[in-house]
This record gives sequence, structure tokens and C-alpha cells, in this order.
Amino acid sequence: MTTTEVIPFRVGEWLPSDQKILDNWLEDIIQEIDDLEAKGQLKPLHPVIEQFKQLIEQDPEIFMYFNQMFTQVPKRPPYNKSPTGKPQVKNYEQMLRLMNIIITRTPAFNETGLVGFPINAILDWSMGTIGGFAAFLNDKVNAQLKAILNQWGGFLKSDASCYALNSDPGGWFSPAALDALALMDPFYGQGDDPKNPKDNFVYNFQCNTDLPYWGFTSWDSFFTREFNEGRRPVASPDDDSVIVNACESAPYRVAYGVQLRDTFWIKAQPYSLEHMLANDEYTGNFVGGTVYQAFLSAKSYHRWHSPVSGTIVKAYVQDGSYYAEALSEGFDPSGPNDSQGYITEVATRALIFIEADNPDIGLMCFMPVGMAEVSSCDITVEVGQHVNKGDSLGTFHFGGSTHCLIFSPKVMLAFDLHGQTPGLNSNNIPVKTRIATVCSN
Repeated sequence: MTTTEVIPFRVGEWLPSDQKILDNWLEDIIQEIDDLEAKGQLKPLHPVIEQFKQLIEQDPEIFMYFNQMFTQVPKRPPYNKSPTGKPQVKNYEQMLRLMNIIITRTPAFNETGLVGFPINAILDWSMGTIGGFAAFLNDKVNAQLKAILNQWGGFLKSDASCYALNSDPGGWFSPAALDALALMDPFYGQGDDPKNPKDNFVYNFQCNTDLPYWGFTSWDSFFTREFNEGRRPVASPDDDSVIVNACESAPYRVAYGVQLRDTFWIKAQPYSLEHMLANDEYTGNFVGGTVYQAFLSAKSYHRWHSPVSGTIVKAYVQDGSYYAEALSEGFDPSGPNDSQGYITEVATRALIFIEADNPDIGLMCFMPVGMAEVSSCDITVEVGQHVNKGDSLGTFHFGGSTHCLIFSPKVMLAFDLHGQTPGLNSNNIPVKTRIATVCSN
């Protein structure tokens, strides 16, 4: 059997679909840096950013990449503009100054386009160059990027990050923000007053509007918010032939007959199991099997739940890249959005192997994949632990990215994608609802 794939679609809304909004955001923050520098008010680089600067300048290979990536971006006159004709990050020094501001800020809500990946936006065009391709696959670069993202993640888990949790314009409790969150709900319109977005949020999520910040202790606790009891019931809890959705997510791709090794860097981005599973001892179990991939939205629920009942055989995080994208996709204005197949092989990801109670399923793997800023995979189960279908497995911090369910070739699956065709639309399927049924052998 050969691999069967469909063309993926642009989903998630981590970056605006309107390129003008992204360009304007970058133009504004570049101007902010320039104004602060002109006034002598630019803050010294944070130690973790300074370490990155030293790495770039002291390693000749990395120094070359970080100079090439900005000069290789196609430019328009007067030659400081991106391919869209708007201001472009000029060099790595400016990149570092921009990052220095970002890591002490909480993403604000924007009605016209959420910039949920601000560092990704800074690197947007340079990621797609030959220099950027090499730089963002470099182990030393990724180790330093991990340190930077961990530093920012620490801020987002602190009470200092709560300042964006308010009802002012740009706040996450503003009517516009709550409406945007409500519209991502597949069951939109429930609660005492279905037309009230605040009521919809309170109906769905654990919070207390009488407390400061509605009871959330940080931006991260808001972003990893949990549903109220009963809001996402488990489909067919006593039927082990029913596989449920592990994340609140939109279908991205279904592939059959997946190979042990494949040329994942080409345009079609076929899955390559040996690389996806980091040469794990269980990789051979899945050769010729099925991969289902789906993508999380910036405004949705970000926790993971077990798609089957079974026992955790192995669970660990595999370090990888953060801002790598496939050169075959060209200059993706929302990169690495169009490289989602590719990043399953190279990005930071968790691998959770589950021996299903149903022998017709056997060993399967749940693989959440980090992308750009959203690369903190937090596993909350242990080896030997038995989980019931729908039980928590872990979470992404600062949002969510993409994930795969990987099955062996013996598993015959009838998928239920709730009327959606991967490649044509981007509606979330509720977490814990049925996405597939196992056909008995």
C-alpha cells in the first residue's frame, strides 16, 4: 500500500491570515525599538538574549547563517523591505532587540488579527531562506532558543503576565475576545444566554468572575484553562472500538501505508516514521500503518486526552527544532504553517506510546508536536499507568500546535471527521468525541 495524502490547509489563526496586519504589527514594533534607541531608553539585553548574541557571534558557522538569512530575503526598494513591501528585520542585532521586548510581554488580543507567534513573526521571512533553513536546524541554536522560550514561558506563568486578563480593548475578557473564543467552540450557543460571549465562556470553562483575573493566576493558567465537568463528554466510554479526539482540533491529514523512511523535506511532506519517532525501539510496529494529524487553534482548548483506554508503555519529550520550515514551501508568509507535515520529523515533540485494551488496536502512539513559540510539551502521565479513554495525558503551554495519532498496519480504521475534508476547511472537532472506529480483523 502506498502513502495517501491530501493537501493541507491554513488553520489555527496563530498569525493573521491578512498579511497586511502582520506587516503592520512588525512595522510598529520595529518603530518602537527605533524610538527607544533614539531616546537612549533601550533596555540592555536580557542575559538569555545576550547568550544567544554570544553564540551567534562566536560560532563562525552560526554567524554566517544569521547574516545570510536576512540578506537572502527577497527585498523591494528601498531594500529594507520584505517581499510585501513593508519593513523587514534587517539583521540579527535587530532581531535580538525585538526578542528582548517580546519575552516580557503577554500576547494581547487583537480583533483584526492575533499575533500569537510574535517571535515567529519576527523571523517570518528569514525562516524561508537557505541560511535560515540551516540555522534553525542547528542543535546549538535550538538549545539557545529553548532557553529563550523557557524564560518567556516562566514570565507567562507568573502573576506579572495577568495584566492582559481584563475587559479593556485588547484584554482577553473584552467582549470582542470572548466572542472570538466562543466562536471557536463547536457547541457555540450554549449557556443561560447563548448570545452573551461571557456567559458562553463561564458556561464552558473553570473560572470565577468574582475573583481578580477570574481566578486565573497567570496568562499560562488562562491559556491552559480546563473545561467544566460534563462540557466534553467521552464518546462511547465503554466501547473500546471507538477512538476519540485527543485534542480540540481541526483535521489536517490522514495518511495510510506510512513508510519507515521517506523524503519528508519535499513539497508533499510525506511522513517518515523513523524520524518522527526519533528511532524509538517501537518504530517498527507502525511501518505501513496510519497517521492522523490535526491542528490546534490559538483560541481553543490546549490539553491532551487519551484517544483510547490502555496502559502507558513509554512517554518522553524529544527535543528538536523551533523555527524550522520546509524549503520546498518557499516563502510561507505564515511559516511554518505550511510545513506541518515536515515538522513532525524535526520539531520538539512528545511521544506517548499506549498499549490499548482493545487487542484490535494494540500499541499506538500519541504525538503532540510543538511549533515555534508553542513548543513546551508537558506530559502528565507515567509509564505503567492505566488511562481510560478521555483521561488527561498532558498539555501544551502557551497554546497548542499540531498532533498525530499513529497506528500499526493491522488496525483497520473508519474515520469520522464530522463532515470535514482535510484540505478544504478548518473547523474544530470537539475533544473526546469520536474520530474513528476500529473495524474488527
